[in-house]
Amino acid sequence: MPRIPRGFRDFPPPVMILRKEVLSKIEEIYKRFGFDPLETPVLEYWETVKGKLGEEAETKLMFIFPDFLSKEWYTLRYELTFPLARFVAMHPELPLPFKRYHIGRVWRHEEPQRGRYREFWQCDADVVGSSYPEADAEVIELNVEVFRAFNFQDFVVRLNDRRLLTGIFEEELGIRNPVPVYRTIDKLDKIGEDGVRAELLAKGMHEGVVDRIMGIISVKGSPKEVLEEASRIKNEKVSSGVDHLTQVVEMVEGPIQVDLSLVRGLEYYTGPVFETVIKEPKIGSVAGGGRYDRLIALYSDRDVPATGVSIGVERLIDAGLELGIFNLEKKSYVQVYVISMKRESWPYALRVARKLRKEGIYVAVDLMRRSFRSQKEHAKKLGVKVLAFIGPKEVEGERVTLYREDGTRVEVTLSELTSKVKELL
Repeated sequence: MPRIPRGFRDFPPPVMILRKEVLSKIEEIYKRFGFDPLETPVLEYWETVKGKLGEEAETKLMFIFPDFLSKEWYTLRYELTFPLARFVAMHPELPLPFKRYHIGRVWRHEEPQRGRYREFWQCDADVVGSSYPEADAEVIELNVEVFRAFNFQDFVVRLNDRRLLTGIFEEELGIRNPVPVYRTIDKLDKIGEDGVRAELLAKGMHEGVVDRIMGIISVKGSPKEVLEEASRIKNEKVSSGVDHLTQVVEMVEGPIQVDLSLVRGLEYYTGPVFETVIKEPKIGSVAGGGRYDRLIALYSDRDVPATGVSIGVERLIDAGLELGIFNLEKKSYVQVYVISMKRESWPYALRVARKLRKEGIYVAVDLMRRSFRSQKEHAKKLGVKVLAFIGPKEVEGERVTLYREDGTRVEVTLSELTSKVKELL
């Protein structure tokens, strides 16, 4: 029996129809906000990527392999941001701001689980060239608009700033290597405050420092209240982060929660970071992003500020199906099934199908020389709304008998066919 690799999936027509509808709606929103499409290769040279995405990604999560012919080493596209940085570095003539969206597959060599796959799709939108809060606010509001467009009700955008993390943990608390601390804090939703505290103590941290960390990440309240609490720590990093986030919050219309426990995993973030989470079902972050002002400089001799959002299609669809926002009722694109009641009627049936197809209607005809009843059964399995019956009587009079699933039956001439079918649909 053939099989596919773990973490990879086939998508049968009902699932693929839903996915295409979801992707199309996201793309339309991106275009509405003034973003243009970009596509990059699914393969990159390993030497181009190496050292830029962080130790965990590069040692555990990336598909890296040699080409036995060329002897070159390659990696499958891990995410869509770094290829954008490489593209911008290769095209210094781009007018700024450069606003691009990219909808495509990415690959991660992680253990498959609910909401996590080894091959999945991301929908990214990024603003390159602006260092201002307006750019961060736009990608966050774009993200909010997507969730509203799909009628998600109970969602929130968790927002923080890497400068706050640096100013608090490194400068205020004197933690020289904060990455292990960040990784522990990042588990807060999974292991809770007690679990985070225990893990920090297990790392050998002083109990007084752990108490201060727990106090900081547990601050709750409105965005204004949390930022005011953070601003009590007086250093340049914290002040810069608070000022930037204050302006972002003022510009965005949406459910924003400033959360000092939000870390985000990728090491290239330099400013605001955010995640969109749905309260139920608990499926983790469905979208996320942030500012990465130094990533493009890794590929060129110039600093180019940038910020962006990435929406995870798999989790969006999985959550939408569980909440009843989406369904898999649509089994096929076929709108009209032309049924030949006799074999000799087939040429006329094909003529009818051609006419409807030219008018933009999705049409199927029998290709299996099935009986009249078998054709009806096939159309029923596909969920086709309108059947067009062709028999000797219809052939002789150049007419078509249309039948809709609710019992509506009407006989029309060829000249009336298209308008009547559109009415029935």
